[in-house]
Amino acid sequence: MNRPFHAAYHVCDLEQARIFYRDVLGCTEGRSTESWVDFDFFGNQISLHLGTPFATTRTGHVGEHKVLMPHIGVVLPLEEWLELAERLNRLGSVFEIPPLIRFAGEPGEQRTMFFLDPSGNPIEVKGFKDFSGLFAH
Repeated sequence: MNRPFHAAYHVCDLEQARIFYRDVLGCTEGRSTESWVDFDFFGNQISLHLGTPFATTRTGHVGEHKVLMPHIGVVLPLEEWLELAERLNRLGSVFEIPPLIRFAGEPGEQRTMFFLDPSGNPIEVKGFKDFSGLFAH
C-alpha cells in the first residue's frame, strides 16, 4: 500500500493558490485558516502557508535539463498525466519544461513536465505507463 506524503511550504497569496491548485490542477481543498490551506494533491496532503516561498536554483541535472531545486512533484498513471498535460495546455499554462518523454525506451521511461505555482514554487508531474519502472536502475 502506498502511503500519502505530506508537504508544507509557503505561498504569497492564499486566494491565488486556491485558484491554481483547485481550478487549474483539479485538487480538492481541505481544511484552512486565515494563514494556510490544505489540498488533496493527487492523493497526498499539501499545506500551503502564507510566507516567503523557498529559494530555488537550477542545479538538478536530469537528462538534458537543469531542473529547479528543490521542487515538489507527483507521479501519475500515464492516462491521468496526459489529461493534466492537455488541461494545462488548454489553459495556456507556462511550462518550465514542457510535457515530454524522458528516458525513452529505457527502464524508467516516463513523461514529465515542470511548471510553477503563482508563488513561483516549482512542481514536477511525472507520468508512467508502467509503475514497475519507477525505481528502475
